[in-house]
Amino acid sequence: MERRRFLAGAAIAASAPLAAPAIARAQESFSWKMTNAYGPGSPYYVEGPGSPTDFCKKVEALSGGRLKIQHFAAGELIPALEGFDAVQNGIVEMNAANAYFWAGKLPAAQYFTTVPFGMDVKGTNAWLYNGGGIELWHELYEPLGMLAFPMGNTGVQMTGWFRKEINSIEDFNGLNMRIPGLAGKVYAKLGVNVQLLPGGEIFPALERGVIDAAEFVGPFQDRRLGLQKAAKYYYTTGWHEPNNVTELLINKAAWDSLPTDLQEIVKIAAMACNVESNAWCDATNAEAMDDLVTNFDVKAMPLPDEIVAKLRELTAETLEEGAAADEKTRKVHDAYFAFKEQYGDWAGISAEPLLPVLYKS
Repeated sequence: MERRRFLAGAAIAASAPLAAPAIARAQESFSWKMTNAYGPGSPYYVEGPGSPTDFCKKVEALSGGRLKIQHFAAGELIPALEGFDAVQNGIVEMNAANAYFWAGKLPAAQYFTTVPFGMDVKGTNAWLYNGGGIELWHELYEPLGMLAFPMGNTGVQMTGWFRKEINSIEDFNGLNMRIPGLAGKVYAKLGVNVQLLPGGEIFPALERGVIDAAEFVGPFQDRRLGLQKAAKYYYTTGWHEPNNVTELLINKAAWDSLPTDLQEIVKIAAMACNVESNAWCDATNAEAMDDLVTNFDVKAMPLPDEIVAKLRELTAETLEEGAAADEKTRKVHDAYFAFKEQYGDWAGISAEPLLPVLYKS
């Protein structure tokens, strides 16, 4: 008996130095900061179901308070579009924005927000989670000491608001339009004077005629800005942003400092917000679109087919120019469109024939 007690005690003593660091690491707490490209109170972008502040609450709850993330909207800690540099330099651990804001630093980053005539929400999520998209995203950012995950999606965004009706491709020539991302480069080929305005400046510019047209998000967000009071033609095609991913940008050194269970909690919370935010957008947009048409005399319509065909042609040309100019963009571009082709075959068989059956009487 004495010998057995001695051996048991020796075994416990021998294992203690190995187990203690793991236990201490599992119990360690972390306090992080997250900045945001969007202003205080912004629905979806800052607050509400599936928003960045909701993400922070989910992480704290799931981790039992071991990982607390303090959220700062644009201007509260740093200016709106300085989150990339802040995360890279370790000033904050996280930033919420859209990857196409960093196109000047990394042109390939645009593919992780949206691609004109690209995939919808379902296709994009399939690519990101199961088609190697997130791995490519990490490959792009890791040399800069960062990584990223999808944390939200608006779904398809509207073509935008126009003060005058668009009947032909020539109607775009000379138009002053607020439009970001790759779509701006496509419109520029048609003679559009592309304007990059923050959300809060769109309504006054459109109302005063400083711009002739503007794209923002969709019915709910656009109505909140009051754009229906400045223009009445609302084109719904959404060719330029068939979906729009919110990026959760993370400092790689900070990420590596987390125990694996907290890393998993971050990934799960981001995935939950990705789903929840999109559901919220679809629900609120449905109500808002009905309200805009019924109560504000908004004329909602798709672009004419010949205009869409020309935009598709110019988009292919623009994307190829970008891929030819940058090796990293080429890699992401080819991977994205290879997956899109395969997914498109399945969507054509499964989803397209079903939509009229489900939603058209």
